[in-house]
Amino acid sequence: MTEEQANDYKVSLEIFEGPLDLLLYLVKKEEVDIFEIDTVKVIDQYLEYIEYFKMLDLDIAGEFLVMASTLMYIKSKMLLPPEERPIDEEEEEDPRLELIKQLVEYKKFKEAATDLGVRALHEADHFSRETGGPLPIDLKSKEVESTIFDLISSFSKVLERIKIEDDLKEIFEETHTVTDKIKVILDTFKEVDEIRFSELFEGVKTRSEVVVTFLAVLELIRLKKVVATQIESFGEVTMRQGIG
Repeated sequence: MTEEQANDYKVSLEIFEGPLDLLLYLVKKEEVDIFEIDTVKVIDQYLEYIEYFKMLDLDIAGEFLVMASTLMYIKSKMLLPPEERPIDEEEEEDPRLELIKQLVEYKKFKEAATDLGVRALHEADHFSRETGGPLPIDLKSKEVESTIFDLISSFSKVLERIKIEDDLKEIFEETHTVTDKIKVILDTFKEVDEIRFSELFEGVKTRSEVVVTFLAVLELIRLKKVVATQIESFGEVTMRQGIG
């Protein structure tokens, strides 16, 4: 990305999810039980997400990097043949156990919080119907708001489809900025009510333009000018105009 692009816009996105949320997201994506996960694979995927955060120059909490260090340590222990381990470590318990324990406990906490949230919405629905007030949310809708992890996942898929033929040409000729892309996206919503995330990248041919476009999406979400939702977990992300 050129200096003009880098200095054009500093996206400051509040990431409310933590490292355990990302790990649970990756476990769910694998569609396996926590106790049956391919730990090395999940660790590699976690580290890939951290690299995407760095690529996008997003501010992430230090706890993400602390977890990354812990995961790399676990991976190194798991990949080391038993016969090559120091003698005093041969009897050490499986290095994955503490991590799995944390994930199981955190999953229970998240599920309990979700249940309480659903109950609160149903109570609000009941109260609104009795008083004739407006519903706070459409409880029948199956859509859920996309998380930063869903967006990064969609972003990575777009990157995989981009074939860069000449990196030097990209470096010296790319002139797209986040400000430009924000305008393009907002202009798009003057013609349509919603658009698939992937459609925002149609015609994009270089990595830097993909990055700039994605940063524009994140900024619009932060400003609540755009809302990203999904019908199902890990499904296609749909973008709609927000209330900002």
